Amino acid sequence: MNTAVLRTEVRLFRREPGALFWILLFPTLLLVILGSIPSFRDHDADLGGLRTIDVYVPVAVLLGVIVGGLQSMPQTLTGYRERGILRRMSTTPVRPSALLTAQMAVHGGAALASALLALVVGRVAFAVRLPEQPLGYLLALAPAVLAALALGAVVSALSRTTKIAGAIGSAVFFPAMFCAGVWAPVQTMPDVLARIVGYTPFGAAAEALSRAAAGGWPGWTHLGVLVAWTVLLTAGASRWFRWE
Repeated sequence: MNTAVLRTEVRLFRREPGALFWILLFPTLLLVILGSIPSFRDHDADLGGLRTIDVYVPVAVLLGVIVGGLQSMPQTLTGYRERGILRRMSTTPVRPSALLTAQMAVHGGAALASALLALVVGRVAFAVRLPEQPLGYLLALAPAVLAALALGAVVSALSRTTKIAGAIGSAVFFPAMFCAGVWAPVQTMPDVLARIVGYTPFGAAAEALSRAAAGGWPGWTHLGVLVAWTVLLTAGASRWFRWE
């Protein structure tokens, strides 16, 4: 990856207040709002003695990942294609693939920063325990970020304009949030629904993160689902992506 391209993309990203808010701040803001509900700070036997706010921290972590992968990155890449930036880059020594790699690095880094912020605020504001299995947590989070970016690359590949990218991204965004547990944590879903959700990338990620947070090791099934989705989506993006 060309470091000059990466520095440029980081600089441009920092000038986007909308992306900064929705990726970095919104998940933590949602966590603070939920944590302000008194009943969400009470221990619940149905959650294995955990509090609702405890199980929502992994959800907030995934929310930043989903926003970055499905809402922000496709809009940026499609805008570059729409304005002919990628076509002009193809005539220079800098390949368009360097731009794609830089975009994935920028949005992946922002998603990880968002995850760290949610974990810190959850700990400081609501005494949510930090992940008791930090290595397992990182092992689950890394493929979740890659899967989100690969899915965003597919959205970019299928979108000729930013309007289409926004429409497709939104169509995928809300089911992704449901699977991640934004409206109802996966632990509270009926067994059949939870099993189905567990085979989606963000449902599997939510389960893996929750296990690692509680001190267990992420299930190999959930990690396998994440890796499989990442491989399939990356292959699809590589096949369908066009620079012009």
